[in-house]
Amino acid sequence: MRFLRELRGPRAHAQLIGGEVSLLSAADHAAALATMRRYGREPMSMTHGDFDDEYLRDVVLDEDGSPRFDRVSFAAHFDSLMRGRRGAVRPRSEAELDPFRARFAQMFVDLQRDHGVRSYLAHNMTVTPSNLGEVASTTRVVLGMPFDMLSFQPAAFVGDDRRWKEDFAEVSIDRVWAQIEEGAGQRLPWQGTQFGDPRCNRYATGMRVDGRFAALIDPDDPRDVAARDRLLAHHGGVVFGGTRAAVLAVKILRAIARHPGDLAVFVGQVRRIVRRAGGVRRTVRAAWRRRIRSTSFVVHNFMDAAQVAPAWELMERGASSDDPLLLETQERLGACMYAMSHPETGRLVPACVQHSVLDPAENAALRRLLPLAGAPVAITARPSGLTTVRQTGRPARS
Repeated sequence: MRFLRELRGPRAHAQLIGGEVSLLSAADHAAALATMRRYGREPMSMTHGDFDDEYLRDVVLDEDGSPRFDRVSFAAHFDSLMRGRRGAVRPRSEAELDPFRARFAQMFVDLQRDHGVRSYLAHNMTVTPSNLGEVASTTRVVLGMPFDMLSFQPAAFVGDDRRWKEDFAEVSIDRVWAQIEEGAGQRLPWQGTQFGDPRCNRYATGMRVDGRFAALIDPDDPRDVAARDRLLAHHGGVVFGGTRAAVLAVKILRAIARHPGDLAVFVGQVRRIVRRAGGVRRTVRAAWRRRIRSTSFVVHNFMDAAQVAPAWELMERGASSDDPLLLETQERLGACMYAMSHPETGRLVPACVQHSVLDPAENAALRRLLPLAGAPVAITARPSGLTTVRQTGRPARS
């Protein structure tokens, strides 16, 4: 976290990734989140969502039942390709998982009701040819749940090749986005809020007002684009999150004093968003009924290991490939916005490189450290509120 603060500045988002984070004890999970916050990160816990309300509250609340955090962020991965979920060990469809999605989100609604702790929830889903046709229906259902982000990841040829049963090339980023738009029932313009390489990422963010999505930036409206560029140029470095209200108020007043003309630009942008949402009356009525929610749609399109490994090897030597596919891979790696921290080498590494190049060696070391075959097995209590797990150790030497 110290390394990320030095490289990425005093405030940024970061993910707490396992394995499965709920296999941490609740105390360790909470301590990790507190450490990330101490270094100015906004942590998001990445999980399969297969834990109980008791575990969540043990993470968020201290021994006296008082909140450790005023807000938490969780990203839960649900898809029919997963195996072993309690109550849905081998799901046959995405619809079969809808009750589990709803139950996960409801835990956070109850947490805010009972303890005032707000949450930001993301829903993640891997997409292959077998469930591509269910993306639209899943989008439609999840939009009715209290998730703030819907994120989809087309499968890539990475990891255990025993799971490569389909031609993942059939699942393009365009086909996934078309399914998301079908489920949302409207066009979702992403070009105005694009991050990274568009072959890797699609990102549309805005407000859902009584079920209608209003994009933050409409790329087809030159006024939106001009407002975006001007406001980012003048205020792109202002940190809003994690700032005390009094300090934030002073920051805003100073920004207005320095660029007073930007206030009219901001107000104009808000008016256009409200117009896209259906007008002032509809927006006010939705606000009164608490039916306004910030919503983002995301696709992360990871790359196959067969291209990433040779492309990265060339990049490490400072060379560009003559092969069009490898050159495209190098371009995408060079624009990567999703990086893994390696403070021991002083580098941030693109996620595709981590998964395709570095993970195999690390996994081999883990297999030596945590052998499965012939290891003594003991049953131990899982962190609070969870089912028991098997604990393995090193095989005894003869």
